[in-house]
Amino acid sequence: MPRLSVLLVRAALIYLALGITIGALLLWNKGVPLHPLLWRLLPAHMEFLLLGWTVQLAMGIAFWILPRWQSKRGNVRFVWAAFVLLNAGIWLVVLPAWFGAQNSVVILGRGLETTAVGAFALHAWPRVKPWVENAT
Repeated sequence: MPRLSVLLVRAALIYLALGITIGALLLWNKGVPLHPLLWRLLPAHMEFLLLGWTVQLAMGIAFWILPRWQSKRGNVRFVWAAFVLLNAGIWLVVLPAWFGAQNSVVILGRGLETTAVGAFALHAWPRVKPWVENAT
């Protein structure tokens, strides 16, 4: 497995652990109220599991498993950019809920996440060869 795939999968596993931990804390708080401000962690729980875990894991496995042409994976700078942009976007979406920051920070985070998906698509698109049937 390439080093970049390992990094993406490890980051996804960290987000899984964070998301499950926050989810367990929220569930505990629902049964035995600890503090009402714990509900501010709900957006982080959703963001960590939906984008941090799912999207990042998919990107890591796709980078590893998509076909290579002449034993090259293509321009990996797009995947590095996707990794950095996705993680920055996740944290820019999560932190304003904790600190009461502006909605513009959340919009910036969503923009970074969208750009990350686009950067990964730019890398992956040339690696996908269309299926051509034998016309006989």
